[in-house]
Amino acid sequence: MNQLIRCKNCDDIFMKTPFDQFPEYEWEPDRAQEDFRSLPRDDFRDFLTHHQGHHLENLKIIEDSFVSEKTYSEPLKTSFFKATNGKEIFVIKKFREKIDEPLKYQVISGDFSLKCASIEIQWEEISKQLKREIKPLLSQTQLDAFLKLYRHLFKNIDIQDLERVPEDSPHPLEIYYKISDVHLAYLLRNCRNIFKGQEYLAIEEFIHRHKDDGVLLLKATYQIQLTEIAKKKKKPVPASVPLEKEKLIKKR
Repeated sequence: MNQLIRCKNCDDIFMKTPFDQFPEYEWEPDRAQEDFRSLPRDDFRDFLTHHQGHHLENLKIIEDSFVSEKTYSEPLKTSFFKATNGKEIFVIKKFREKIDEPLKYQVISGDFSLKCASIEIQWEEISKQLKREIKPLLSQTQLDAFLKLYRHLFKNIDIQDLERVPEDSPHPLEIYYKISDVHLAYLLRNCRNIFKGQEYLAIEEFIHRHKDDGVLLLKATYQIQLTEIAKKKKKPVPASVPLEKEKLIKKR
């Protein structure tokens, strides 16, 4: 299991993982293609050696605190999350500068928050779903009118009035929300000005079918706001706490 460790003397962070002792494989042009040279590694042991005599502590990552400015699959990105030792909360910066470098972790003096930058409807997905589900097909005028109505309904909405849903997103700064019962009633009432008879019944069923977990969810895009503050003067830390380090080593 992964284990986050902080040096209290230096504020250095190490993420201990099952891969710490995996060797590196090096290939040289004059060797056979399948002949790689194995280079032994022990990253955690190197960390302990570098911080010999320092005071180390385990940190627990705070659940759902992870944010990043790029998609989850992007290897080169800067991310932030929070961790605690049970007394203090630390903001941790996670990053790498080159694709072939290991991830780095750094304590940030300050905090971060998320600010909603925009709320938008999934207009393209809604249009495709309407065409797929409602037969006979609605006219383009009706489709455009429905999308315009839906967009107008949430043009000046307060994000606090919406309920977040656990919709999967490839981007950590994209969050999905469902419409409230009040907005739902307003939408249905105004749909009567666009659709009549069977067409209205079809659009009413469509709205109820997709309002909680489908294309009618609203997509909010957030921005990371990082507030850095001056570091406090650190209190002297004992020069050597062997018991603390021994506990960390035993968890290998």
